[in-house]
Amino acid sequence: MHIKILPGNLANMIAAGEVVQRPASVVKELMENAVDAGADRIDVAIVDGGRTLIRVVDNGCGMSPDDAVLCFERHATSKIAEVEDLDNILTFGFRGEALASIAAISEVTLRTRREEDETGCEVTFAGSKQTGIAPVAAPKGSHFAVRNLFYNVPARRKYLKSDAIEFKHIVEEFQRVALTRCHISFTLSHNGKDVYVLQPVSNLKQRIKDIFSSMIAGDLLDLSTQTSVVALNGYVGKPESARKGQACQFFFVNGRYFRSAYLTKAVLKAYEGMIPDGTVPSYFISMEVPPYSIDVNVSPTKTEIKFEEDSIIFQTLAAAVRGVLGQQSFSDTLDFEGTRATQIPISSRPFNEFHPMRSPDKQPDERYNPFETDGFPNEPDFFPPSATVERTQDYGKLFDESPMVSAPALVMGDKYIVTNVGGGLVVVNTYRARLRILYERYRSILSGQAHCTQTSLFETTVFVGVENALLFEAHAELLSRLGFDIRLLGNDTIVVGGVPEGFSAEEGRVTQMVTDVIDILKDTTVSLEDTMLDSMALHFARSAASGTERLSPVSAQRLIGELFACTDSEITPQGKKIYVRITQEELDKKF
Repeated sequence: MHIKILPGNLANMIAAGEVVQRPASVVKELMENAVDAGADRIDVAIVDGGRTLIRVVDNGCGMSPDDAVLCFERHATSKIAEVEDLDNILTFGFRGEALASIAAISEVTLRTRREEDETGCEVTFAGSKQTGIAPVAAPKGSHFAVRNLFYNVPARRKYLKSDAIEFKHIVEEFQRVALTRCHISFTLSHNGKDVYVLQPVSNLKQRIKDIFSSMIAGDLLDLSTQTSVVALNGYVGKPESARKGQACQFFFVNGRYFRSAYLTKAVLKAYEGMIPDGTVPSYFISMEVPPYSIDVNVSPTKTEIKFEEDSIIFQTLAAAVRGVLGQQSFSDTLDFEGTRATQIPISSRPFNEFHPMRSPDKQPDERYNPFETDGFPNEPDFFPPSATVERTQDYGKLFDESPMVSAPALVMGDKYIVTNVGGGLVVVNTYRARLRILYERYRSILSGQAHCTQTSLFETTVFVGVENALLFEAHAELLSRLGFDIRLLGNDTIVVGGVPEGFSAEEGRVTQMVTDVIDILKDTTVSLEDTMLDSMALHFARSAASGTERLSPVSAQRLIGELFACTDSEITPQGKKIYVRITQEELDKKF
């Protein structure tokens, strides 16, 4: 075995695998370079999710012809000159790997001019090789055009996701940079269509409103704390605005976005006892620390930060957020003027005009015995019509020759169903039974074996934001197979015309359902198709099962029948027991 030095172009392609993971990585690097160049306007244009073209134009300081060529060399940087400079990094980029990595796996054209130069310079690169240089007329700043990403790495290009999914990742990177520099004007377009047009604003809250929505911005509380170790500023969400799944959660340090599971725990600790289990709050928290006290070079993408005083920052952050939430609770308690009281909408026409009210007839049947089949009352069928229940192996073993629909059922607190079978009792957990039934139903739908949609009488329009609208677009085919009738309305709104069987079509519940669907789609990150389908089916089943109306004895019978028509009626998809059987012998031992 002989040791040898890798060729420069091959070394660049290997480095590109760490820095450029997908089109969004290119957008991030070019936008950050534009910010470091002192631009106050940055325009991003994307074609085909970034695989065909990524264009980033800024009005920053620009480059000389010599620098325009040199910037594509590995470790070429204007921000680091001495070892001591590593302890005072306040810019986005500093390692000089981004442009070299981008040029290694794409075709790049750079057109740039400094203010003091009469003409600009155009440089072209492909596969790490310079293919041209020429003087051109150009405005002050830099114009990067990155074409045919991964054209020379077909394996990487093959595993890019759909254009909608890749553009969604681009939107995320765009938002992170735009949130850190409120004084800069940003635009983003996709296939010639404007997605964001952000004007300079005076504060972060206004930028949050422009990027996300006024609803999110209106649910934020001011956070401001100053210590000798860290200065904290920003906003945290009100406890009542916490939601399931992923929320808008952003950490910034010295103007740089970063992720930290450790500091996220500090925020969640502050919300303990204030938000329901399974929900998370939104937050936009900016930290200012001495640059020498952090290491931003932990990962190639620079999204992980190592703090010198991480435990102190953890405690400071938790205490600061808790204090803000405590003040909010206290101020609500002292709102004597009632300015924050909930406004009850008043109907323009009397409710009784549409729904005359009457007292129910009180005619109890003293002969009724829930444990006697003959005394079973005739009640309306609250479940939609379904196919005749076929006996499965589980059904036969448990009930022998007695059909389930003939056994009376007693509902206990909407949590359990008790029925007599073969001289014994069966106690069924209603939620787990629904979960199993709905899981198998949605799993069948996802596999292309069924399709059922209940059309709403009136369509529901829901504002979801640009990022989430892209999410619905990316999964349009999947949602349609599930039974959702959803279409996009503009860049940030959807219209719901129908929902799957098992979901409520009422307007208020449709809005909550949309929120649940967003969380489900964001949370599904597994790549194996069967595993993904299982995960999706379980998520949808959970959402539908938790919102089911109260059971009557008749609908409880139907539920049990549908349960034992499932392929596996004994356990939930997570392996939890759905029912227990108590034999007559076991009952005899109790007496």
